[in-house]
Amino acid sequence: MSEAVTALLSEWLVLSAILALGSIVVVASVFVVGARLFPTTVRHSARLTGEGKRRREIREYLQSIDEPFAEEHPVCGEAVAFYLPKHDVAITFDARAYYRIQRAETHAVLVEHELPGVHLGSRLPFDTPDLALDEGTGVDPANAAFGVLGLPAGASVAEVKTAYREKVKQVHPDHGGDHEEFRRVREAYTTAKEHAG
Repeated sequence: MSEAVTALLSEWLVLSAILALGSIVVVASVFVVGARLFPTTVRHSARLTGEGKRRREIREYLQSIDEPFAEEHPVCGEAVAFYLPKHDVAITFDARAYYRIQRAETHAVLVEHELPGVHLGSRLPFDTPDLALDEGTGVDPANAAFGVLGLPAGASVAEVKTAYREKVKQVHPDHGGDHEEFRRVREAYTTAKEHAG
């Protein structure tokens, strides 16, 4: 009787293995066919995002104030995004490089990825010309920032924070919003905070 049970079990094991393998092949085939019939389209935006966009903005800002600069320049053994030789200023996105350079004679400026390039002037250790109007549109960036948040110009910091929280709930990509609009709201928040009354 044990030989019969052993034979029956081995038949079931073989049959189970074949069914499992067949199931795997069917499921894999469904995924392959689905991927071919409905390919995932990845939209590559021509726009720069993050650090690349900030670099472009900072470059444009430095050119607009006629400040000579070098990109990816070594300072204290660290390659900084921008170096201003006339004033011995290093501009970096890397916090570690910032703290290392701070110990030297060179003035270090740490730039966050969210900081619009036009606001770099407020962080530089020398006087910069006031570029009050956006050259492309003739619009005051501070007023435009308050407008994006739905606030009057000169609103308080508390009002800016409250409006930002509400606006982010509407435009956040995790809640069905648009990445570009979310980025615009974040930049407006940074600008409005600096100009809040």
